[in-house]
Amino acid sequence: MSSAPGYQILSLDDLDRHRSTDGTLLLRPLRRRIGVRPFGVNAWEAEQAGDRVIEPHREPNGDEELYVVVRGAAEFTLGEETFAAVPGTLVHARPGTFRTATALEAGTIVLAVGAKAGEAFTPSGWEDFYVAFSFLRNGDAARARETMQEALAREPDAWQGSYNAACVEALAGDADAAFDYLRRAVALNRDVLEYAADDDDLVSLREDTRYAELTA
Repeated sequence: MSSAPGYQILSLDDLDRHRSTDGTLLLRPLRRRIGVRPFGVNAWEAEQAGDRVIEPHREPNGDEELYVVVRGAAEFTLGEETFAAVPGTLVHARPGTFRTATALEAGTIVLAVGAKAGEAFTPSGWEDFYVAFSFLRNGDAARARETMQEALAREPDAWQGSYNAACVEALAGDADAAFDYLRRAVALNRDVLEYAADDDDLVSLREDTRYAELTA
């Protein structure tokens, strides 16, 4: 990797790798690494053939996405069509279109670029949450908290940040901090209690008398 005022040069292999909670996806967070601001851009990797490389979703809120297979090969499904995509294949998915992809080869990497037409791009909190939980699973609670603070500072009034911070603190064993964040999330959106009722990350809080007081 090299950098200078005005540009950066790096390889996908320079990027960190963060595994999803269920272990099925590997994120290489490109946008966070280089600080891209006009659009979202990240790389997704499958360690083994048959692993998911793009999760099933539709982007119902209007984001357009472009996928580029840069390594290996993947089987994409868009709408009702399924096809094989080799390196250099470009896959454009419009808002609302169902899309998913499964690796056909070990080590497959797909670059994903997305944004909403006509709107200024704002980094989504999911990137921070994904990375924070990955750090926590690897035993680095300090970096998990640092990552969550980035999300909270960027969108202080978004309930998702406070809710996920509560999950991080509950899993890290700081019940006092977890309840502070959970109270904040509930104040921003009372529906949070529905998610909290079944969230495995919050089991330790539901066993605390303060949880009953919060839901009363």
